[in-house]
Amino acid sequence: MAENQGYAQQVDINRLTDQLELFQLIFDSIYNGAMVTDANGLVTHLNKPYAQFLGLDAKESIGKHCTEVVENSRMHIVARTGKPEINHTQTIRGQNIVVHRIPIRKEGCVIAVFGLVMFQDVGEVVKLAKKLRHLESQVKRYKKELMTLRSTRYTLDSIIGNSRATAELKQQALVAAANTYPVLIVGESGTGKELFAQSIHHASSRGIHPFVQINCAAIPKDLLESELFGYDRGAFTGARSAGKPGKFELAHRGTIFLDEIGDLPLEMQPKLLRVLEEKMFERLGGNTVIQSDFRLIAATNQNLERLIENGRFRKDLYYRINVISLNIPPLKKRTEDIIPIARHLLRQANPATTADEIRLSPEAINALLTHSWQGNVRELSNMLDRALSTMNGDVIKLTDLPPPLQRHPAKPEFVDVAPIREVQADAEKSAIVAALKKTANNKAQAASLLGIHRTLLYKKMKKHGLPLGGVG
Repeated sequence: MAENQGYAQQVDINRLTDQLELFQLIFDSIYNGAMVTDANGLVTHLNKPYAQFLGLDAKESIGKHCTEVVENSRMHIVARTGKPEINHTQTIRGQNIVVHRIPIRKEGCVIAVFGLVMFQDVGEVVKLAKKLRHLESQVKRYKKELMTLRSTRYTLDSIIGNSRATAELKQQALVAAANTYPVLIVGESGTGKELFAQSIHHASSRGIHPFVQINCAAIPKDLLESELFGYDRGAFTGARSAGKPGKFELAHRGTIFLDEIGDLPLEMQPKLLRVLEEKMFERLGGNTVIQSDFRLIAATNQNLERLIENGRFRKDLYYRINVISLNIPPLKKRTEDIIPIARHLLRQANPATTADEIRLSPEAINALLTHSWQGNVRELSNMLDRALSTMNGDVIKLTDLPPPLQRHPAKPEFVDVAPIREVQADAEKSAIVAALKKTANNKAQAASLLGIHRTLLYKKMKKHGLPLGGVG
């Protein structure tokens, strides 16, 4: 009986010895350096690759404190805190090495710390670090692009003007912002269609989501489909290897603004109609159906009904996009807005100055009010920029304006021979008369157009012999 027990014990001892030998072989065969310390930071195990790298004898290192064996060691600190340290950098023998320090617990207490040193794969780690930095930079760039997509420069407060037409348009924009129906904005080039589109988006419940815009006239016909719907990998020669999302995909939960929709190629119109009706599409070269919850705002400077008659625009698409319509009048038909817009543009062009520091002379005001403005607000902005680049002082005079605006109603044949005071008086009187005419003799509005107080307007009217009666 005793002999059997002794034999069984010997078998267990041999089995344990074999296991320990196997574990030691495994430990020494670990490709990277490995070390184990107890809870006090004393080395209990050190594999051969690590000992060779350190230039030490593995057996002689056992029992020593980890700081005596490895410079800058933190194994004892991890044993004390119990917090693992993964992918930390440690300088050992002049090399920057990636290490892992992992606490080993038993019944909730740290009894040892296992350290793994990536000293033989530092080159690969460096490559991986570079790749990660590249990916991080890409993520930052994409985040920046996304913020650009989400942001809008214009709000309803950006719409400047005193005319009844502008007030009505702002009210219509508010109504449009309160729902999700498609909006069609019609107006001549330079009237501010994008401004209204962004204002509607910003005031809507979708304002925190992307505002994605595309000019249908600016994208080549053969690229427009991929821009709108995106494409998958290998869709065509030159396509990105990872594919690319389209504008409709990017506009999910936000707004897509199709500018110059009248220039949309006829063959693209039924595809657009289907997307508007189903809110589903596939990327070019793909077979996965993508759903996007977007709101459509379209704009054009063309007469779409005439394009329908000429067979250049689909009637069904026109009815789909023209649920809410905003028609922006040209600037020449809302002259009450000219001077307020001009002053706003001057403030934008010179943000460091106040509104009163750059003024418009009466002659310049008269010229602005009587110009035809074929280019609308865009032309007005251009004219003022040119005036700012040539003016001297803080007042824009008639002579500072481009030649087309200097052809004002005043009779030029008397300018060279009449006294300067007389010419100035005539120009001032003409500006007052023009302002009163444009405001239906409303003194407050006329004074606002002229940039002076109403009391001063009355004094100047009396000085020039103009009747004071009428609307105050």
